[in-house]
Amino acid sequence: MTLDIPNTWLLISILPIVAFLYASVGHGGASGYLALMALFSLAPEIMKPTALLLNLFVSGIAFYHYYKAGYFNKKLFLPFTITSIPFAFLGGLMEIDSTLYKNILGVLLLFAVLKMLFGFSKDPSKKRTIKIIPALVFGAIIGFLSGLIGIGGGIILTPLILLLHWGNMKEAAAVSALFIWVNSASGLAGQLIQGAELSSLSFVMVITVVVGGFLGSYFGSKKFNPYILRYLLAAVLVIASFKLLFT
Repeated sequence: MTLDIPNTWLLISILPIVAFLYASVGHGGASGYLALMALFSLAPEIMKPTALLLNLFVSGIAFYHYYKAGYFNKKLFLPFTITSIPFAFLGGLMEIDSTLYKNILGVLLLFAVLKMLFGFSKDPSKKRTIKIIPALVFGAIIGFLSGLIGIGGGIILTPLILLLHWGNMKEAAAVSALFIWVNSASGLAGQLIQGAELSSLSFVMVITVVVGGFLGSYFGSKKFNPYILRYLLAAVLVIASFKLLFT
């Protein structure tokens, strides 16, 4: 990564805040990490594997806390994951034009903003039985985007589960955390096979997000709800999205 020292430390200091916010709702934070790296003008070939690596650690920690709290629903998790893992690997194998990459990521960041601002409403009053075939299709689509873009897919899966009333917020967070982990692992494997490399700074970033992720998922599973900070993060995502789409 080619950053000067002040920018490097600024990036590293912001990362744990992003990890904290995302982990509080069971996410790994890839869209937030990608937004920051876009703001610091890092290259897509660096952004993708680094975001997935950070995702692995933060989503793993988030899953631990939500699983320990008793929110994990295996029947909700499996249909999405059966198709997402191979498609995430396939997406990771594919190369994408840098301009197209930035445009797709910019749109997905706006999707993340919508979830940040409007995706934390009260739990659905009545849960419905998950439909297997649609879940398999959704899993494949989200998995492919995960490997292609460098996200875990939680920003899509969580609101999808809530929209379709297949689970409540805590269940969606627990399922999304493990879903993000397996997709990130599969997508990163595909990218590494394709020749992607991780820099030494990537592993420094891991240490910082682990701290934020641990605290965020702990308080998130205990009903902690940092509204103001979520709005600040949404503002960062909007700025990054416009930077990707219009510069």
